[in-house]
Amino acid sequence: MESHVRGGTRWKRFAVVMVPSVAATAAIGMALANSALAASFSVSGQSFKVTTKELKGTGFSQYGAIDEGYTLDGKKTSHPVAVSAFETATIKNLCQSVVTPNIPVLGNVSLVLRAGGGETPVEAKNLYIDVADLKADAEFTNIDIGVAAGDANKGPGIAKGDKANPFGFAQQADEVLLKDVEQTAWATTAGTFKLSGLTMKLSTGVKECY
Repeated sequence: MESHVRGGTRWKRFAVVMVPSVAATAAIGMALANSALAASFSVSGQSFKVTTKELKGTGFSQYGAIDEGYTLDGKKTSHPVAVSAFETATIKNLCQSVVTPNIPVLGNVSLVLRAGGGETPVEAKNLYIDVADLKADAEFTNIDIGVAAGDANKGPGIAKGDKANPFGFAQQADEVLLKDVEQTAWATTAGTFKLSGLTMKLSTGVKECY
């Protein structure tokens, strides 16, 4: 699993970070739409917004961590996050958006990704989402609250490279169902990600999932 510690992202690279993969070329986008590939998404120093109609996950755990990166002007930054980890997940109506401000000549530029809007949902394995804010209707099966992060055994474990205290508070569950999700995140990584019905759009101005 790729570390969640992120380096700087320059504008020349901005257009290739949103699949969620650090190589969102058209070829990679087509591959993600038709097969399962390792994938990650982050924009250093910037949070991004995510909405889903429904997320079903198995092997769930959640623990605290620190995401590190750089702002667009090169300053080092750190953000506390709650890492939601899933051994497997299916996602309906996925939307991810990020706005990069103050691009020379263009001003604000938005990038929006959508997938899983048809009959086939997005599929992921060993999925990690570094969450700063979350709103959803949630249902947990066999939840265990108060387990130490390093002792959680229902999820995929602490991601390699995460700045997380293995003795810190965590929770876990056999299954989780999240509906009408709105969240702000700093990073998403997955062992494999399959994006059915993938679309990506770059546009000027501020256009976000919510």
